Amino acid sequence: MTGLGDGSRVPKGHPRVAAMGDVDELNCVVGLLLTEALPADLQEALTDVQHDLFDLGGELSIPGYFAIKDAHIARLEALTESLNADLPMLKDFILPGGSRAAAYAHLVRTVCRRAERSLVLTAQTEKISEHSRVYLNRLSDMAFVLARVLNRAQGGSDVLWQKGRSATNA
Repeated sequence: MTGLGDGSRVPKGHPRVAAMGDVDELNCVVGLLLTEALPADLQEALTDVQHDLFDLGGELSIPGYFAIKDAHIARLEALTESLNADLPMLKDFILPGGSRAAAYAHLVRTVCRRAERSLVLTAQTEKISEHSRVYLNRLSDMAFVLARVLNRAQGGSDVLWQKGRSATNA
């Protein structure tokens, strides 16, 4: 058993506890990305994300408490639009990688998707804020776009998936 922020106790395997752990892990991988040399505006935006994720963890630890608001989602959407503005249209699937910073952004994206799935699962039996689920969805979108931006900032480009490549190299 483990305690929640409201004093109640639930099994450690409870979906709410799993979601809390996934959001905490997501915050850690955002922190890992922040160890890279990033422009100051991206450092600040990602630090804001870390604070949001900590608020989301608090939301999960206190049933009935809601911290993530429309403004959090709007901020992420504006950031994603800004980052995406100068990128070429994506016509192919891309592989996670390129620069180390971009690979970390892809890691943020995938851990974020898992955290989102945990919230959706928890929401099947518990009251979970719709804003929190939308926030994580938008955060994973932003991380994908950020990976593309970071590859270009390092002088590279997207790593394109090549259909059938592994079969021709076998």
